[in-house]
Amino acid sequence: MDRIDGMKTFVAAAEAGSFTTAAERLSISKKLVSKYIGQLEDQLKVRLMHRTTRRISLTVEGQAYYERIARILDEIDALETDIHQGKSSLRGLVRLSAPATFGEMYVQPLLRDFGHRHPDMQFDLHLSDQFIGLTEGGFDLAIRIGAMESSNLIVRKLASTRLWVVAAPAYVATNGTPNVPADLVQHSCIIDANMRNADTWIFGAPSPSQAVVVSGRFKVNSGRAARDLAIAGEGLALCPDYIVAEAVRDGRLQHVLKDYRATEKPIQAVYPTVRYQSSRIRALIDFLSAELPKLTNFTEND
Repeated sequence: MDRIDGMKTFVAAAEAGSFTTAAERLSISKKLVSKYIGQLEDQLKVRLMHRTTRRISLTVEGQAYYERIARILDEIDALETDIHQGKSSLRGLVRLSAPATFGEMYVQPLLRDFGHRHPDMQFDLHLSDQFIGLTEGGFDLAIRIGAMESSNLIVRKLASTRLWVVAAPAYVATNGTPNVPADLVQHSCIIDANMRNADTWIFGAPSPSQAVVVSGRFKVNSGRAARDLAIAGEGLALCPDYIVAEAVRDGRLQHVLKDYRATEKPIQAVYPTVRYQSSRIRALIDFLSAELPKLTNFTEND
């Protein structure tokens, strides 16, 4: 076993929490993952992992080894990048996750642009509205929308999004326009189940903040589906501005309750502490931080 291969296999398994997932990530067999880690433990004369039939976990020694080895491997990666500078500015694989709709609309196109600048880069983009831990999913980076609970992850704000209440002109013509948030209880509201406390719409301005419990015929787990139902005249929807701004601009939707700003949510890059020195991840985050605000800077008059 090459010592570096063993280290990389150990780090992949530690982050994935599974030999099977690590094997898929490294494109090798599960048997080889187990063999490499066993040989590494023999060389170090210490047990690095607890194994069960369903999951692996790090020993105290394994955790300490992981934290230092992950940084060393990142330094090796940075060194290889410097050596290959004449061929490509960055190289290697980045595995990242993002919310489905936002990822499709913004992250995927930006990854393509970033990839054109760095042709030796590869990307594994996982799109899902379900919360998946970075370690459990084996991800280097995640794009998340909304406030983060405290953790040992590094969080960097990239941009922000505000929620807009929208309705089709035909719906407003038939049912009237809500003038204050309290009017929403008289309307059919389309509920996006992906949102926390989905049936309670919160407005932060003008102060004091107001919370309105809404109801309606449709409940969906997709911002795009909520938008499309609103366009079809099925009711009022509370959607992120990046999903509905185009439909507001072309007249398919009207932005209502403009004077009562709904919650603003941060769009953030989240990544493990040990990945902070990775040159390709740092460069990708810098790129997203520079480009995302240009694409998501919607005004209340759009």
